[in-house]
Amino acid sequence: MTPPGHTPQQRIAETVAAELRERILGGSDADRLPTQDQLVREFGVSYPSVREALRILETEGLVTVRRGSVGGAEVHRPDQSSAAYHLGLVLQGARVTLGDLAEGLLRLEPLSAAEVARRPDRMTAVVPVLLANVEASAEAVSDGVAFTRTAREFHDLLVAFTPNDTIRYVVRSLVALWSAQEQQWAALVTRRGEYPSPAEARGAVRTHRRLVEEIAAGRADEVQRLVRRHLAATQAVLLERFAGDVVAASPARTARVRA
Repeated sequence: MTPPGHTPQQRIAETVAAELRERILGGSDADRLPTQDQLVREFGVSYPSVREALRILETEGLVTVRRGSVGGAEVHRPDQSSAAYHLGLVLQGARVTLGDLAEGLLRLEPLSAAEVARRPDRMTAVVPVLLANVEASAEAVSDGVAFTRTAREFHDLLVAFTPNDTIRYVVRSLVALWSAQEQQWAALVTRRGEYPSPAEARGAVRTHRRLVEEIAAGRADEVQRLVRRHLAATQAVLLERFAGDVVAASPARTARVRA
């Protein structure tokens, strides 16, 4: 039983973690938290409470505590990669299949792409970025793993220009999660010598180039149609073997670490 007037260490740690979380999410430019010594003095709490607070934040993916480091914990602000990993945990725990994830993305990404085609600033803000990615993809057609990574970046960039913030973050998380699955597949089939031919990769490049042209022209309905058709075709290659497999969260975490 907790003595009267005594706050349990766990509750103190959660209070400290909540304050530090607010700082991280509130837009602070600091790349590191203060040292444990500084946090103990600032909050007037014990070292075990500070260490537990940092453990809470580390579990949430907001910090990395380097053992023996003289500096404070390294800060990681949430992005679509971290969101993809946590979403992946939910889907994996619910035994959601790759086929189901693919269908969800097939419904949402074309809608996002259509909104990008309606942006009045698309010629200056969107088209140059997408074209640069298309050129990079064209140079990587002979390297399956590199091509898959670069081609999937096109989809992330496309969704990144969605005007609505909520839709952008939600759909980018789905794109990042699917990209992680597809990159894992690319590494597997490349090792087996079974990656699709450079000719098929060049076909994907041509489709991406056409999509940029349609976005530049502002033809939102055509962009939506093309994205849906392109996604269905590219997803089919992976789903042919793995549609019934459960979504795996770990590839999204690995992709985030590499980034």
